[in-house]
Amino acid sequence: MLFSSLLVLAASPLIHAASVPNAAHDHDHVERYQLPKRWYQPTGHRVENLFKRGPDDGVDRPRVGSPEWAAQFPADVPDYTQLPKEWTDALAAADAAGKIPNIPHASAPGGQSNPVYPPGVNPSSPEICSATYKCVIPEDEDLWNAPTGVYGSSFDDGPYPSSPRLIEFLQSNDVTTTHFMIGKHILINPTVFLQAFNAGHDIAVHTYNHLYMTTLTNEQIVGQLGWTMQIIHESTGGRVPRYWRPPYGDSDQRVRAIAKEVFGLDTVIWNRDTEDWGLISGATTAEAVHTSLTTWITANPKLGPKTPGLVILEHEIDDRQVDAFIASFPLIAQNGWTFESLAQIYPDRGGPYQNAASSTSTDVVRQSITEGSADDGDDDTSSSTSSSPSTQSNTGSTSTQTTSAGSSSATTSAGASAGNSGMIAQPAFAWSLALGLVGLASGLFL
Repeated sequence: MLFSSLLVLAASPLIHAASVPNAAHDHDHVERYQLPKRWYQPTGHRVENLFKRGPDDGVDRPRVGSPEWAAQFPADVPDYTQLPKEWTDALAAADAAGKIPNIPHASAPGGQSNPVYPPGVNPSSPEICSATYKCVIPEDEDLWNAPTGVYGSSFDDGPYPSSPRLIEFLQSNDVTTTHFMIGKHILINPTVFLQAFNAGHDIAVHTYNHLYMTTLTNEQIVGQLGWTMQIIHESTGGRVPRYWRPPYGDSDQRVRAIAKEVFGLDTVIWNRDTEDWGLISGATTAEAVHTSLTTWITANPKLGPKTPGLVILEHEIDDRQVDAFIASFPLIAQNGWTFESLAQIYPDRGGPYQNAASSTSTDVVRQSITEGSADDGDDDTSSSTSSSPSTQSNTGSTSTQTTSAGSSSATTSAGASAGNSGMIAQPAFAWSLALGLVGLASGLFL
């Protein structure tokens, strides 16, 4: 009897635990929220603040610069007939919804002249609105200007061997910039890329091969943007860029729509051009570039607010370009300008990345490069279970690039569901164990 009593006493905490009701069902004052459409909460949400991912999205990836890392990306111009299905599906959905304008493609005779449209097509019309022809329609939301008094800093075409000098100079002055990077150049210069990223600089898209975008097909545009976004995504701990700049400033209504609707990208142009690219070809001189920069920075310094702010086209291809910027840098603060990385000057758009606040922040949310598309907020959660081009198990289709990210994301969601099911089953298990112990005691000693 004594042993039986001890067994009953030992089981009593389990009986008590099993009898405690679920607090969420017992208290009317518990605040309830509608389930979000995504499996994660956005940056800044009170729940997201409790479960920050860290400096990356938690996906295991090949080391940047390793052969395994490089093998994921095109060695040169992508094969546009073998794009990941996730990207082509997003393009098809946007096209079917009537969000990709069906306008004529431009052509670039000789390869290095401004693209031209077929006879009778006005590149400055609202239907075309070519940035090459300086067409600006406010509702298109392309970014040409910085806020009043701001020098929105950015550099194109990196990473290059000349980039470290620029990065080190900016570090010595405790500032950062935005690098509009070419995908193929990241593949070739991964160490320089990491130097910029690890220094806290913002990384943005400048296409994979620096082509005239208005001359390309819809699928080619997707390939140029997608592979650049993907190599950045796989090299920054899963970050998804928010901004892109078209090579030569060549964009129109069709190109900007694909960038926005498929990849969630905002288009950035410029309002001043140093023409420093001519330092390499001999088309301009260091003195001419310096004169231009000095003129723009010091123009009417006593007239108060500097409207609009400066978005100056500069490059990091060559030391001479970097030197021209360094020589003019002291004038920026001396003339009352606020120097900021371009990707940081549009707070209404968000930060430099669609799923993280910065290159050094610890709030990276797992997200594929197409999840930030313009209509993504209206999709159900089934669209957010893949974080890179991957095998689509729900369709039976397989893309040409398969990574661990998609399966990892799906596993996370499934794991959460399984965990909840286990928690629901625990009270029944506790009851069964407790009653079993009591029955065993009764059978043996009563």
